[in-house]
Amino acid sequence: MEVDEIVEGILSGNKRYLARAITYVENEFPEGKEILKRVYGRTGKAHVVGITGFPGVGKSTIVSKLTQEFRRRGKTVGIVAIDPGSPFTGGALLGDRLRMDGLDTNRDLWIDPGVFFRSMSSRGRAGGLAAKTGDAVRLMDAFGFDVVLVETVGAGQSEVDIIEVADTSIVALMPEMGDDIQINKAGILEIGDIYVVNKADLGGAEKTERWIKAMLMMDEEAVEILTKTTHAQEYEVQSGKIFDKIARSGWKPPVIKTIADKGEGIPELADAIEEHFKYLKESGMLIETRKKRLTREMTEILVNEIKKYLRSNRAVDFDKIVEKVTSNNLDPHTAVEKILKSILK
Repeated sequence: MEVDEIVEGILSGNKRYLARAITYVENEFPEGKEILKRVYGRTGKAHVVGITGFPGVGKSTIVSKLTQEFRRRGKTVGIVAIDPGSPFTGGALLGDRLRMDGLDTNRDLWIDPGVFFRSMSSRGRAGGLAAKTGDAVRLMDAFGFDVVLVETVGAGQSEVDIIEVADTSIVALMPEMGDDIQINKAGILEIGDIYVVNKADLGGAEKTERWIKAMLMMDEEAVEILTKTTHAQEYEVQSGKIFDKIARSGWKPPVIKTIADKGEGIPELADAIEEHFKYLKESGMLIETRKKRLTREMTEILVNEIKKYLRSNRAVDFDKIVEKVTSNNLDPHTAVEKILKSILK
């Protein structure tokens, strides 16, 4: 299948070509990169919503019910669901497909022309996403979906990579998830634009809701202090994605209780998602947050290209330099300086 044919198919709304393009990108075929180059001009319109949280909180059910709610509102929805993959084979049981199928017998999401679902294996990558999640989202954006939902693995405390691709990050929790110390040290609690207490019919939902709101109040005070310090801008550069909270200082994250399997609280959650997107656009933060994400993405692409160059270019005998460093005949910093000089030539 030719690149021209696939690009034309994506831009004309053919899901078959979209699926093929994602496969090319996910498997790092040369055609994938070319397709991404050609459709990039059509991206930037979709609202990318990330849903992360601990395993078992009901992320897949929330995604399914949110999809139905957005469809009722006349919006088309693309879904990327990341499943944990084996670090040895890269394979995965794409269980989110099983959960999505048949959750609502009154409306089959699989045959809805306004919905596209794609499972991806994390292939052993930490952080909750697959390596090519961002590219899959970009292809769905170019395809023309109004909303793209990204569901992370559910790996646990350090699952914060969702802010690398999402305009709106939703952190899903549930009652009785462990003691406060265990939850407090979770990195995912630093990235939410919206917090959801799912399975709110269980005991302890109100306690969890109060705790999150108390945490957010303390977080607001910390951000206010940091933004007033003379070193805030320098710290923002050094600390990277976690300090993106400062960019959210004009938005007060709501805490919404849901019983997703019954659809309760889902319309309120959809309202909050749309309200956050409106805030991002009106405040100018949408452009700023996307600019930061693109800066990180381009840096990662550059690093990967340098790695490929070092592996393939004979002018830089990387293995020989490593041997010199290993035998203490050269220090790592001097070695890297020599490599950079060689590359820049």
